Amino acid sequence: MATPKTAPQAPGRQRRTEMKRAAILDAAEELFVSEGFDVVSVDAIAARAEVSKRTVYDHFGDKRALFHGVLERSGEVLLRTIRAAIDEELTEDRDLREALHAFAQRVTTETFPSSVYVNFRRLHSQTSRLPEELDDEPERSLQERFLRYAEAGDLRVPNPRRAVQHFIALTMRLALDVIDETPDIASKPEELHDLIADGVDTFLRAYS
Repeated sequence: MATPKTAPQAPGRQRRTEMKRAAILDAAEELFVSEGFDVVSVDAIAARAEVSKRTVYDHFGDKRALFHGVLERSGEVLLRTIRAAIDEELTEDRDLREALHAFAQRVTTETFPSSVYVNFRRLHSQTSRLPEELDDEPERSLQERFLRYAEAGDLRVPNPRRAVQHFIALTMRLALDVIDETPDIASKPEELHDLIADGVDTFLRAYS
């Protein structure tokens, strides 16, 4: 079912429309995360959002489009978080090893435990594909920053995409694997600190 086009609205009505849309997304996220896409019905989402079923369809067209709307909203929050970490930690006036470690440590200890990321992973596990901008944007942002380091002579990155993949694998992805396998390691920040430090050192031996 295609999402119908809507005519321009007066400010008050537009605000109410936006509030209903947000309520639907909030309700859908809670139910998709807790019960799963296949189990949750549009009726249940409408009831949780305190809107009519027709209103859900008017805003999103069908349940799958609503699911992707929830996934995109969650992913966009994560993108903003990661971009902020890149901009604030990977600065040109900072020692490179310190900057890389601070960035990976921030993502690992602040972003990974957040409810936004936890929900995003649960949603992502229910679909085989991510919207392209959510799938590629974090790596593209890191590639741009690594190229700046290369221009300054701090890194050698003949293949920026591969360099980013190696950095992520050696630090944040490895840390996430360890967290998944040993949940109580989150209460031992020194172990994650050492794991990330080893990954950064290994990366720099290959790329600096």
